Amino acid sequence: MEALIPVINKLQDVFNTVGADIIQLPQIAVVGTQSSGKSSVLESLVGRDLLPRGTGVVTRRPLILQLVNVDPGDARKNDDSDREGEEWGKFLHTKNMIYTDFDEIRQEIENETERISGNNKGISDEPIHLKIFSPHVVNLTLVDLPGITKVPVGDQPKDIEVQIRDLILKHISNPNCIILAVTAANTDMATSEALKVAREVDPDGRRTLAVVTKLDLMDAGTDAMDVLMGRVIPVKLGLIGVVNRSQLDINNKKSVTDAIRDEHAFLQKKYPSLANRNGTKYLARTLNRLLMHHIRDCLPELKTRINVLAAQYQSLLSSYGEPVEDQSATLLQLITKFATEYCNTIEGTAKYIETAELCGGARICYIFHETFGRTLESVDPLGGLSTIDILTAIRNATGPRPSLFVPEVSFELLVKKQVKRLEEPSLRCVELVHEEMQRIIQHCSNYSTQELQRFPKLHEAIVEVVTSLLRKRLPITNEMVHNLVAIELAYINTKHPDFADACGVMNNNIEEQRRNRMRELPTVVPRDKSAGPTVVSGEPPASGADMDGAKAPAGPQGEQDGTGNWRGMLKKGEEAPGSGPGSPLKGAVNLLDVPVPVARKLSSREQRDCEVIERLIKSYFLIVRKNIQDSVPKAVMHFLVNHVKDSLQSELVGQLYKSGLLNDLLTESEDMAQRRKEAADMLQALQKASQVIAEIRETHLW
Repeated sequence: MEALIPVINKLQDVFNTVGADIIQLPQIAVVGTQSSGKSSVLESLVGRDLLPRGTGVVTRRPLILQLVNVDPGDARKNDDSDREGEEWGKFLHTKNMIYTDFDEIRQEIENETERISGNNKGISDEPIHLKIFSPHVVNLTLVDLPGITKVPVGDQPKDIEVQIRDLILKHISNPNCIILAVTAANTDMATSEALKVAREVDPDGRRTLAVVTKLDLMDAGTDAMDVLMGRVIPVKLGLIGVVNRSQLDINNKKSVTDAIRDEHAFLQKKYPSLANRNGTKYLARTLNRLLMHHIRDCLPELKTRINVLAAQYQSLLSSYGEPVEDQSATLLQLITKFATEYCNTIEGTAKYIETAELCGGARICYIFHETFGRTLESVDPLGGLSTIDILTAIRNATGPRPSLFVPEVSFELLVKKQVKRLEEPSLRCVELVHEEMQRIIQHCSNYSTQELQRFPKLHEAIVEVVTSLLRKRLPITNEMVHNLVAIELAYINTKHPDFADACGVMNNNIEEQRRNRMRELPTVVPRDKSAGPTVVSGEPPASGADMDGAKAPAGPQGEQDGTGNWRGMLKKGEEAPGSGPGSPLKGAVNLLDVPVPVARKLSSREQRDCEVIERLIKSYFLIVRKNIQDSVPKAVMHFLVNHVKDSLQSELVGQLYKSGLLNDLLTESEDMAQRRKEAADMLQALQKASQVIAEIRETHLW
């Protein structure tokens, strides 16, 4: 099991080279208030003076301290020949430089701290990595953290307490971290900030070990018996008391070995029953045992985590692609892949199918049959045409002569005006398809051809070429759609089979109504001398004036009479079978020679003429609308979509596949090479870590 701690140290070295915190390795973090003796405890564990000492804030950066137990004989044989002594240290930031003088190590820690944190009490969360090789230490990995403080001093920011607290929590929140909570014996344990912070992240105390320092500085007449027995604050992993060197001892160069001997004597004298379960040596053995068991518990999960991350980084590295060697082949390959993906997205055979919304060919189909189709169906055949407009068009088409029949010119004029309204939604359909084909470019860039993200200039050039091709085809397609509507306007085909059928039905209805009306009207009608024009073929006058002149009643009673006047005959004719209120034809009347007042009630003939024109317009408009609804999507597909699909690759190759553009187009984005290097380094570290863990035999775990 002793082999487990060096394994974790190796893993720490592996991940330190890439500066990553993605793996939470088992370690021991030392937590305590400022000047509670944290650094002194670490020095006692190492057995040498190697940490900066003094009053106030001394530890201002996390120090990751790896203690490696080496055999003296093996150390001399295996390590560098220029090293003197059996104990030495190495910093990560100085690479392979070896320090045998521990005063130099202390000075290097101070220099490195000031380099990052400044020289006036500021703190930093960037750790210093130090590895100590010695035959007198047990295998341990410890993290010395800045002491908890309350009041900022020097150039410390006002939120120094929050900063230090966040820094401590960052390390001890790691579930694989054992918390070494250091508290001075001459303070009340109930006020221990270290235990309070530890309890926040480890409420059950399963990974917290309490260390009580300064046992020799307690007030006269008091002792730490209750505290060390766990009666004050119980801690699951236990409480261990130690005696540190005073500042005077340090100034007098008292060695750590002498201090440990004096500590043992003090414990035997003051706490004889607890002496074998307290002291620096017992603390070192306990930490070593706890860390080994902790590593053993964490190892299976750690192994799984490393393997999962290795697979993720392998995939990430693959997505970044390999450095370009053959530029021509790479460019041609990327162009071909983009063109294929673009066409596949339109056809619906792309690898990456969008699930959130319609895109590509499906979207174009939706535009044709849902958006465009519904828009055309919502166009009212008679929209914008009032009865007065129709009547005015009829009268304008007759010129100075009153007409006996509805002129065809008026029908053509009016139906062309209505058909013209189909042009705007047709052009809008082209615009929507053009926009969707623009969106397909972005879709292919984002999902299908991620390699393009590596080469931003090539990506921009491809987008520009495709956009230019679409822009070139847009006016051609618009012109064709405009012509489709113009074709319909050029010749009003009243012999169209569907239109001829509608006219035949309408003529039959008109003829039937005319016969019914003729049957109802009298053949001879008496008239007064002051009456208006005579009846021709049984038709009443348009004015509806009384033929009896002043003799007929002028009020409502006269209108209700229905006999003895033309209005009565007209009313009777309207009630005849086949000419009821729902019929399009009323009594046939002549138009007067005077201008028609806008507000007046239309005569029966006017109503009949308007209804005939309306029905003809509606019938012909529906025929044209059906043609447009069918022909516009076909024109858009032929002139825009299919043309772009067919000519896209040749256009891209013709515009971009030029020797003078190769270097420029295949220039990677600035951060891509850096990201590829970082991913490769991390993958290498993870693979190395996986190898390190794989070397552990199962027997080492027990």
